[in-house]
Amino acid sequence: MTRRLTPGVNAGSMADIAFLLLIFFLVSTTIETDVGIMRKLPPIINDPSDITIKKKNIFKVEINQTNELLVDGTIMKIKDLKKATMSFLDNGGGVGDLTCAYCKGDHNVTSSDNPDKAVISLVNSRETNYATYIAVQNELISAYTELRNRESKKLYGISYIEMKKHLKSANYKENKDALKEQIKKVQSMYPEKISEAEPIMKY
Repeated sequence: MTRRLTPGVNAGSMADIAFLLLIFFLVSTTIETDVGIMRKLPPIINDPSDITIKKKNIFKVEINQTNELLVDGTIMKIKDLKKATMSFLDNGGGVGDLTCAYCKGDHNVTSSDNPDKAVISLVNSRETNYATYIAVQNELISAYTELRNRESKKLYGISYIEMKKHLKSANYKENKDALKEQIKKVQSMYPEKISEAEPIMKY
């Protein structure tokens, strides 16, 4: 009796199909990336006890455990934070060497002397909602950006945001070194000083 052999299965084409499917999923799958807040860490201070800040130069922003926003001890809505922050930064209440020539605020002597001295103290509870924390950060950064836009347009006829876009663009044909200096100039007029540690105050 003749023995019948079982025909074999050619697995070569299956391997090709599996490989093509793998490539398809690698190409079509999007990987989510975490988006954080851009922050430049402050320089290391050997003896922080030597640094004290006048109380009037500190804008205290607190977020409590129930996600309520308190600004200098008063409850405030997040939508009003930007305007209050701008008023503080642009106050220009200093005299003599502390005078701010470009500030357009109320020049209240009980508020910040000038933008270089103004510090925003951000304090939040461990129970603070992350979305609330981000919303508060956005309003604070937006206040700095709007003031920088104003001065940039006055000095160079272009907004601060547009200058930053030009600096990153590969199609920008002008002198990028000069552009960097202009950006630094505007940043120095309203330096971003947001502290997330309790400051040492003097009265």
